[in-house]
Amino acid sequence: MSDSAAAGGIGRDAGDGTRAVRAGLPEPVKYEPTLPGPVFAAHFHLPGEATGPYKYGRDENPTWTHLENAIGELEAPGQDRVETLVFASGMAAISSVLFSQLRAGDVAVLPDDGYQVLPLLREQLTAFGIEVRTAPTGGDAQFDLLDGAKLLWMETPSNPGLDVCDVRRLAEAAHARGALVAVDNTLASPLGQRPLELGADFAVASGTKQLTGHGDVLLGYVAGTDASAMAAVRRWRKVVGAIPGPMEAWLAHRSIATLQLRVDRQNATALTLAQALRERADVTGLRYPGLPDDPSYKIASQQMRRYGCVVSFTLPTRTRAERFLDALRLVDDATSFGGVRSTAERRGRWGGDAVPEGFVRLSVGAEDPEDLVADVLRALDESAR
Repeated sequence: MSDSAAAGGIGRDAGDGTRAVRAGLPEPVKYEPTLPGPVFAAHFHLPGEATGPYKYGRDENPTWTHLENAIGELEAPGQDRVETLVFASGMAAISSVLFSQLRAGDVAVLPDDGYQVLPLLREQLTAFGIEVRTAPTGGDAQFDLLDGAKLLWMETPSNPGLDVCDVRRLAEAAHARGALVAVDNTLASPLGQRPLELGADFAVASGTKQLTGHGDVLLGYVAGTDASAMAAVRRWRKVVGAIPGPMEAWLAHRSIATLQLRVDRQNATALTLAQALRERADVTGLRYPGLPDDPSYKIASQQMRRYGCVVSFTLPTRTRAERFLDALRLVDDATSFGGVRSTAERRGRWGGDAVPEGFVRLSVGAEDPEDLVADVLRALDESAR
């Protein structure tokens, strides 16, 4: 990462926009592109002893290297000890940490209100002889389960409930008991929260979401400061082969250049929308960590630099929620979040989240705030008729 920082001229105190635009760029070479195109290679010229950085396409790729340098610079500015590895998806990244660090007889502490695929991971971990303990994200409830744990997994803010836990407090408690700490940073993004600076050993995320922001790339990453632990993650990637294609990696790096622009627009609009929804009698359970009266606000304001682009709320019935989604014109009825085009869905349709039937997760995009708010309020009125 130090080479990347030197190439881009990024100082430790540079602004987020400067960092996003410059992160991961190689040293300038006359007549060469500032961001080299994707390297499509299964193998590399390798005469004699295999001592170079690129040997085989499953292990390393120059396009990954640029992207990994960029992400590392965002997750932990100025920290040369940070290593970043990219994966084919967010779930590939999550699995790499859990399955590379845990063995039969170990104890893992996971949230019970996180991403809906976590229960499937819990089943697989249990099948491998790993004890899994779960607790909600809110109220730092995982704190009471740490004795004897090998790894603590946090997801903050949680998806889709938007609860927040105190990363620094939980990380200190976990480390005091000899446990590693991983934080799913997908919903916050590196511009919203830096788990490594809060004491985590791993920052893990789905780059499919706000990091790349256009809904056209599946990607995941793990960033960490412990060389031994990251070596195990790298080995897991090699064994499983859960690697991104060079085109996906290149698209992701290109997209990071606009991250700060997108994040600031989306965060500001999300707060505006949440404030408007707070005035609606037909909207209950409204959650957005940036609202001063939100249960997550106190902790979020201490550890987050931005509050995210997701707003969640509940409408009275499943039918009402579906009518609302059908009435929207500027919001796509789609899963995922963090894209430049606003999306929303009735989250209960998947069956994996403990949410009411009328629960809606809405991801704010980059549309003009007044247009988006007007569309949502109009759809609420129409769906009530």
